Amino acid sequence: MTRKPYPSDVSDDEWMFVAPYLTLMKADAPQRQHDLREIFNGLRWLVRAGAPWRLLPHDLPPWEAVYQQTQRWLAAGCFEAIVHDLREMLRQAQGRKARPRAVIFDGRTLPSSCESGVRAGYDDYKRKKGSKVHMAVNTLGHLLALRVTPANEQERAQVAELARSVQQVTGQQVEVAFVDQGYTGDEAAEAARRHGIRLDVVKLPEAKRGFVLLPRRWVAERSFGWIARFRRLARDDERLAETLAGLHFIVFAILMLVKAAPLLQSA
Repeated sequence: MTRKPYPSDVSDDEWMFVAPYLTLMKADAPQRQHDLREIFNGLRWLVRAGAPWRLLPHDLPPWEAVYQQTQRWLAAGCFEAIVHDLREMLRQAQGRKARPRAVIFDGRTLPSSCESGVRAGYDDYKRKKGSKVHMAVNTLGHLLALRVTPANEQERAQVAELARSVQQVTGQQVEVAFVDQGYTGDEAAEAARRHGIRLDVVKLPEAKRGFVLLPRRWVAERSFGWIARFRRLARDDERLAETLAGLHFIVFAILMLVKAAPLLQSA
């Protein structure tokens, strides 16, 4: 019996693109009890609706199957691969080089929950207890690298790991990272320099009045706005930091598939 489609369901063109990345075993493998596309639809519904795993609608595969398959996908790096290829495709479609030379580092704090509270920290600046998501995006706002820490850890302490990850996925092409004042200091600058990246601190005007759109930094803020539409990322509901990081790549894969729709249709 065919179920009524959900707005979050993957389209035919999108599925043709992502299916090779998500097929970890043969279709007739004995472990395959549920349609892989329906499992992916269940995952897309969950990140959009923000519901617990156990509240997946009954016309989708059982939550246990969706959760277990999602963990397999995350462990295999499937969504990182999807985001990587879509990122290069979208850049080339705009006449840019496939791999960027400039990136933006920024972070946001997610409130903790009963599930994630054991690893939460308190962010004095944001006045929130939870986890901090440190992201590196390119100048189009697409995700390059991500790191999850307790909220009390400083942004500047994550520069080395972000810079290393960024150079790994771009083939050592990045030359400059635009950052806010949370990344100032000789240690942060030296950590980036060791990986061939120069930190460019974009500061607030001294006479600030109201909202100020800061050069370059607004790109990362827009990316945070994009993922805020997915209620599963409104707070940290995950027991494992690795799952929270993986959900960000899943959401960016969904967002970038929508942007790439005209390219997928003409392929």
